[in-house]
Amino acid sequence: MTAETDIKSASSKMQATTVWTLVLGFAADPLARWSWPDSDQYLTIMPQFVKACGGRAFEHGTAYVTGGVRAAALWLPPGVEQDEEALDAIMARSLRPEITEAMAQIRLGMAEHHPPEPHWYLPLIAADPNWVGHGLGRLLMEHALKRCDSEGTTAYLESSNPENISFYERHGFEVIGEIQYGDSPSLTPMLRTAH
Repeated sequence: MTAETDIKSASSKMQATTVWTLVLGFAADPLARWSWPDSDQYLTIMPQFVKACGGRAFEHGTAYVTGGVRAAALWLPPGVEQDEEALDAIMARSLRPEITEAMAQIRLGMAEHHPPEPHWYLPLIAADPNWVGHGLGRLLMEHALKRCDSEGTTAYLESSNPENISFYERHGFEVIGEIQYGDSPSLTPMLRTAH
């Protein structure tokens, strides 16, 4: 398989495909599947979760995709936040009662680690599993970080999969803590200063 390597901003017409690429990319993610272990529930809830976490990137032209929408990254510009109201509603109606408190604590930890200064936030980046290993994530990351560097702006993310930490470190991110509560998988906040 040969991947198209052009990076572009996803138009509103590409939003559904972009969301589904991310849903596929997170299908084996430890935190996502701890939250929604049932496949039917995951496939119902995760598209809503993607939109609540990073959907505002589409409005700002910062939802980046590779050719064929084989990989996607939703970046929120400085001053743009996730849709917390939608996230609250998703959590309230979809989480198992036994993990509700843990998720509330995880979300508090996320809020505590976000940098106080203006920053670019990457809530979601993933490739369709058929295209993992083709360098598409690297291309997406390099594309966005060029802008961060040209603006002199910090970038921030939380890695929900320990296997991805080295990928982020290769792009200049540093681990700044760990978020974990009860039996939840860990979430690793990471920060990158502009180069």
